[in-house]
Amino acid sequence: MTDYAELLQPDQGQPARTITVLGRSDFPDWLAAQPERTRAAALAARFEARTGEMLVVPGDGPSEWSVVLGDATEKSVWTLASAAGRLPEGLYRLMGRNSASMTLGWLLAHYRFERYLSEAEPIPSRVLLTSDPASISEQVHLAEAVALVRDLVNTPAADMGPAELQHEAETIAKQFGAATAVTKGHDLEVGYPMIHAVGQAADKRHAPRLIEIEWGNPAHPRVAIIGKGVSFDSGGLDIKPASGMRIMKKDMGGAAHALALSRLIMQARLPVRLHMLLPTAENAIAGNAFRPGDILRSRLGMTVEVDNTDAEGRLILADALTKAAEAEPVLILDFATLTGAARVALGPDLPALFTNDQSLANELNAASIAEDDPVWQLPLWPAYDDMLKSEIADVANSSEGGMAGAITAALFLRKFVPVGTPWAHLDTWAWRAAAKPGRPKGGEALGLRAAWAVLKARFPSS
Repeated sequence: MTDYAELLQPDQGQPARTITVLGRSDFPDWLAAQPERTRAAALAARFEARTGEMLVVPGDGPSEWSVVLGDATEKSVWTLASAAGRLPEGLYRLMGRNSASMTLGWLLAHYRFERYLSEAEPIPSRVLLTSDPASISEQVHLAEAVALVRDLVNTPAADMGPAELQHEAETIAKQFGAATAVTKGHDLEVGYPMIHAVGQAADKRHAPRLIEIEWGNPAHPRVAIIGKGVSFDSGGLDIKPASGMRIMKKDMGGAAHALALSRLIMQARLPVRLHMLLPTAENAIAGNAFRPGDILRSRLGMTVEVDNTDAEGRLILADALTKAAEAEPVLILDFATLTGAARVALGPDLPALFTNDQSLANELNAASIAEDDPVWQLPLWPAYDDMLKSEIADVANSSEGGMAGAITAALFLRKFVPVGTPWAHLDTWAWRAAAKPGRPKGGEALGLRAAWAVLKARFPSS
């Protein structure tokens, strides 16, 4: 992994090239104050300080140049990322309109997933000097968290199954003296029957399990973080087409988010009792795969008729939600690459937010704007509960007809959350189909930084 701490350093007056960030409203006054050669360079490049534009300004000598960036939003995390990816190695000093969050984009412009490359292209060491040294640790930890999500999601399922997710969780827990517990085999079948059912057809090497981390003072408020960990989703017997299966290594993206968020909590030593749960399984196809029409008994005792084996993520999350709720947390957050319907409704960039607590929704919405990490709230519309009715079980795992698929999935999960327990569900894609500055194609953290901002605000460190 890139050493992000080396790329962001305190400004102690070192010689460095300057980067000036301009909003379009600032541009005319800035241009008028520049020497003729700078105005000529801006005119030749048609530079008008639009978002993403970069102007190299000549200095007195051939090596004495500086950079001007356009940022119409005046706050985008990704403004510096667009420049960092194009600049040569060296030291740079940020001037003009800026914020601590902009440095995150600078750091993430240096992310690469190189595990399987025989020869990786070297990344120039571009060091940014900041006049806000107190923000360095936070931005470095955020960059590491995003990189962790990307790394885990980008890793093929053959190398990132339930056992490997367990190893990642145990490695992170060990760093902070946290306790881990893993339930699998007969104990999983008895205690978490829906996790077992979804993963029972997988090879033994990829056997299903529930992975848990406990950390923090038991006297502190208990917070549960849950992540869907389907290491590969074939769709089961309701098999996906090839086009739908190609990137299903990312179906453990919720687990990746939960791991990254849990590490942020422990790094910052938030005054909470953390309970992280990763229900993990491979939704494979074999003679013992669970079938459409099967009726499963959940950990809660509720019976579930399987309408579609490709609606498996909500089954494993339901057992994990039940386990989390037994300890009476003050807050439950879950992340899941749950439905294609959320992507149809909101596209690739917007995780669908569902919650039973509007105050929590307001906090997450506000944080998503402040952190430039958007989410979009969809309703837990109670009238659609009827779509999940079963004639022979307590509930069906999906609705017929395909309407409101993201909403009905969230309504299914809500049945396993106790009334009165604040809960938020983020239906995230955890993927980027096309590269943008600081955001390469592949695994992506979506909604992670917004959730982290809410937790920091709710449970401030002393």
